[in-house]
Amino acid sequence: MRLAVHLAAITLVAFGATGSALAADAVGTWLTQTGTSRIKIADCGGALCGTIVWLKDPNEDGKPKTDKNNPDAARKTKPLIGTQIVLGMKPNGPNKWAGQVYNAEDGKTYSGNLTLNGDNSLQLQGCALGGLLC
Repeated sequence: MRLAVHLAAITLVAFGATGSALAADAVGTWLTQTGTSRIKIADCGGALCGTIVWLKDPNEDGKPKTDKNNPDAARKTKPLIGTQIVLGMKPNGPNKWAGQVYNAEDGKTYSGNLTLNGDNSLQLQGCALGGLLC
């Protein structure tokens, strides 16, 4: 699965009519640039959060893929679909939000940014070293 942020940017593109995804509005369902997953960005109490709602390959060995790298043992058996990966993104300038990004590939949470680029492109970045390396 290549959903992971890998401390680099991934681009999400507007997906059909399932979300509003209007200029200055990142709320909606977004398809990752690789086409392997869809992330639903929603308002979560004044901040943005994002949840995996679809995977191109949702199963592994005939069973749903799980959050197996999560450091919380209770979450390791939970399906990846439904896992929140964008956490508490708050406005940080025009068409920009800052918060945290969960990387299911390594089970770590990083500081991160969302940037809305026009009507149908959203860039998600995970950062390490306190935001020095994005």
